[in-house]
Amino acid sequence: MKYILMMHVSKEGYGVFGAWTEKDIQANIACVKALNKALTESGEFVSAEGLAFPHQARLVRAGNDGAPITDGVFPESKEYLAGYLVVDVESVERAYAIAARWSAFPGPGGAPLNMAIEVRQVMSGRLEE
Repeated sequence: MKYILMMHVSKEGYGVFGAWTEKDIQANIACVKALNKALTESGEFVSAEGLAFPHQARLVRAGNDGAPITDGVFPESKEYLAGYLVVDVESVERAYAIAARWSAFPGPGGAPLNMAIEVRQVMSGRLEE
């Protein structure tokens, strides 16, 4: 079963990664690389990406003629999606275990971030034509 694990960051905390020390940034990146490597080796890794800053996002709707209409940035929100990881695992419990590992990656001074990671099953079925 595929699951998407989504890291949400508070509006206030989105830009703080750039204020970390180089040592703290490298420690966090090392954990990301180690997790991706372990999941690749176990055959559970599907994909992972970080996302651009929220001020670069646009909401898009179709106009009456079908042409895209873009609205500034996100509407008022307390949190923004910062990145995601897609895994293909045997159970939701395994997805939860991976999410907990990701949540505990180190932040400033090596303290665990304990960030909330949303876990949702990816619905892979095809619609009948």
